[in-house]
Amino acid sequence: MNRIIDTVLSSNAGAGALILRVPVGIVLAAHGSQKLFGWFGGYGLEGTGQWMASIGIEPGFAMALLAGSAEFFGGLALALGLLTRPAAVVTAFTMLVAIFSVHFSNGLFLTNNGYEYALSLFAATAALAVQGAGSVSVDRWLTHRSGQPRNSNAASIPAAA
Repeated sequence: MNRIIDTVLSSNAGAGALILRVPVGIVLAAHGSQKLFGWFGGYGLEGTGQWMASIGIEPGFAMALLAGSAEFFGGLALALGLLTRPAAVVTAFTMLVAIFSVHFSNGLFLTNNGYEYALSLFAATAALAVQGAGSVSVDRWLTHRSGQPRNSNAASIPAAA
């Protein structure tokens, strides 16, 4: 496996990352499914796109597709621990956009449509982007299967002669 792929898939995090990844991934995937498919009481792409356009996020349909896809597919990837770092970066960016384009002017609290919820998801996904998927993940399985070191520290230890 080349150095970039090893960096993307490696992780020094333990099983605790699983405890963070799975619920955050499920929540993101559920919210993305509302935007993309209208599941769980969502408005689907058309309705979400119209709403996004109405608040100045243009083109609404394309932005709804991007946000919904980032949340849905990124959330699934996080829950599985598959390409965790890229999925976490994309979802963290999506949460920053939500914070500053929708929620920030309403203050912190969710009861006023504030940014506390999106900030919590941002913090969790940013942490996953930094630490990686952890020991219980598809990423770990892929690195183990390829014969690569199990964590990024091991990659820097020279082999014995």
